[in-house]
Order: sequence, then structure tokens, then C-alpha cells
Amino acid sequence: MVINMDESQLRTIEQIEQFLGASAEVTFTAHGDDVERYAHISRVLKRFDYPRRSKHDRGVLLRYLQHTSGYSRAQLTRLVPRWHSNRLASVPLVKRYRAPAAPFARKYTPVDVELLVEMDKAHEDVCGPAIIHLLKRAFSDYGDARYERLAELSSSHLYNLRKSVGYQTQRVSFTKTHPVCNSIGVRKAPSPNGRPGFVRIDSVHQGDEDGMKGVYHITCVDSISQWQIEACVQGISEAFLLPVLELVIEQFPFVIEGFHSDNGSEYINHKVAKLLEKLRIEQTKSRSRQSNDNALAESKNASVVRKHMGYAHIPKKHAQPINIFYQKYFNPWLNLHRPCMFATDKVNAKGKVVKVYKHEDVKTPLEALERINEQGLVKFKTESTLVALLAQAKRQTDLAAAQEMQHAKGELFASFRVPKKRA
Repeated sequence: MVINMDESQLRTIEQIEQFLGASAEVTFTAHGDDVERYAHISRVLKRFDYPRRSKHDRGVLLRYLQHTSGYSRAQLTRLVPRWHSNRLASVPLVKRYRAPAAPFARKYTPVDVELLVEMDKAHEDVCGPAIIHLLKRAFSDYGDARYERLAELSSSHLYNLRKSVGYQTQRVSFTKTHPVCNSIGVRKAPSPNGRPGFVRIDSVHQGDEDGMKGVYHITCVDSISQWQIEACVQGISEAFLLPVLELVIEQFPFVIEGFHSDNGSEYINHKVAKLLEKLRIEQTKSRSRQSNDNALAESKNASVVRKHMGYAHIPKKHAQPINIFYQKYFNPWLNLHRPCMFATDKVNAKGKVVKVYKHEDVKTPLEALERINEQGLVKFKTESTLVALLAQAKRQTDLAAAQEMQHAKGELFASFRVPKKRA
């Protein structure tokens, strides 16, 4: 590193501290030459008589050399004692290491790798010690000279050869996806038994643009009444997600008893588990090869979120306005005025239970909640919750509520557009 510096003014520790404090008294440019950097270190240590300095002054000089030489503090800590011992012996500070003259010779050749691949294929990849034993037997018991080097192969180096590029190009094995062993949550489908309060949750990403992530929509829907709450976050990290999860749970009119998600790390983590445990909510997660475990939330992603929010990129900065729109207009319209299809279980001629969607089973989530409440299966947060929801639904017709929501959505999308600059 070639250093061109005007150090004529740097004669005291105070001036060095001013330089480190972004003073403009000294300017320098650096290039990649270790010889010049070693010479620069020697000059500075000699000029300031480093061995006789106090502990504070030595620290300042080391920070100065770290800033100007580009070396780390640990490397300078090793170089300074070397400079001191070399100075006593009148020897300059120079590099003591260099690249090896020749690379290390390879003991096992590509031919040996081919023989190992052949042995692994024939014996279906048995354990390492068993393969080592077979290689030794091939040379010592059966007299095959090709295995002379492999007969001395160790078990540890066997796995190094199996990881090599030459081995991987000839021997590729495919295995099933191993399930993730995570103690957070119970791997099962929720069992609400006709009771509202067991919600399914999923995330929807609103597109990328020029490598920048868009907002994330959070879909949370009750599995019995289909009461649905939408929310929006800048990202699915814990810093953004936890406050929104609390807001989502708070917006449900009934007590939440179950929380089901897929196996994504945005929901299966200790902070979300701690939040749910604090609220006494059971956390469950989807099972392997059971695609219907979270199908309700995923279907709402397509029929609600994508239909109204689309697929185009929405920058992260608009997450808060979207959340306000969801809470003030969208969620009330979804639950009080938008009809949903409710399935009826029916046994067919083969004795299999199938779901049938009848015209008379179409109702809004509020109507479904009211009907379930007649059976005494709903745990409302307050006794007057249902009365307040029914009164709120009567204030507007379904058409007026939908038109108000569409108008608010139009204003929201208009705020996303970047105004064009005039020439």
C-alpha cells in the first residue's frame, strides 16, 4: 500500500487525536503495497518514540496506524513488538511470510475417486468405516492393485473425497425432504368443534421491483365464522410483525383460542410463541404432506387480497396507510357486508364425507357469527359486542359500504403513484 501523506505537522499526540477526529490537516491516499505500509509503521513508531510513551499515547498511535495503514488492531499488536525487537537488533521491519513455492501434492487421484464412486454405487452408500474395510479387502485379500492408495484411506478423509467436485459430478443421490424439528408449536390441524376463535394466518408478498421488497399483507381468518382481519407490514421480521399481530388479535370480536400457521419462520419463532403464550392462545402449525391444513387462509389470499390489492409492487413506506385503510374501511366491509360460502358436510353413496356448498348457506361472517351464537358457542370479549356489531351493520347498506370502501381504495392507490417531474 503506497501512502502519500504530509506528516510534517503531526509531531504531538494532540495533533494525532485531531487527525483521528476527522481533522483536515493531513490528507493521504493508499495503494496496495505491504513494503511501504511496513515502512510507514516503522517511521511513525520511531518518530513518536513509541516504547517510552504512556498507555494512553500508545493507544492513540495504534488507532492512527490502524486508520492509515489499513491493518487491523490485532495485526498491529503483533507488528509493534516485532518492530521493537528488530530495532534493538538493527533489523528493519519486513514481511516474514510468502506464498508456498509449489502447491501440495495430491495423494488421491481422479482414478481413485472413480474407484470410490464405483464402490459406493455397488454397496448403496454404506457407512464410512464399512467402505474403508471394503477398500482394504479389495487390495489385501483380493490383490487388486488399483486399490493400493485407497487401502490407506482414513474414514475422515473419505467424507472429504465424497464432498469433492470430482465425486459429486459422478455420484449424485436424491433424498426426501427432512421435516424441520422445531419444538415451537404443535404440529396438528386445529379442532374448533364448531367454536369460533381458532384462526388461520398467512402472509402475502406484494412484489419486488429493482431488488427492493414490497409490503407484506397478513391474512388472519377464523376457521368457523370466516371472520377475517387484514393487516399490512413493511417486512416479516419480528420488529414489524409483533405489533401488527397484537393489533390483528385485538380486532377480533371474540376470544382467540387457537393460532394456526404454516412452518414459516415469521410465525414459528420464540417471540411470537411468547406473545401467544401470554394471551393463552394455543399455537399449531401445518403438518407435512397435508396441504389443506392452512387452505382457508391461502384461499382468502387469492379471493380477497389479490383481487383487491393486485400483484404490482407497493413500496414498504405505504404499509401504514394500507393498515389504516384495512382497519377503517376494508375489514368492516369484509365482515359485516361481504357474503362468504359456507360448506355443509354430506356423506355420499360411497360413504365418504364431502363438502357441499348450498345457496342457502351463503351469509356474511356477522350472520354466521350470530347463528353460531344461538348455540352458545361464541365467547365474545364483552356482552354487548354482538349488539354493537349488528347496529354497525345496519348503519349502511351492503352497496353503500362497498362503494365507500372502493372510494377509499381508489384514494389509497392514487397515493402510491409517483408524480412525474416536468421537463
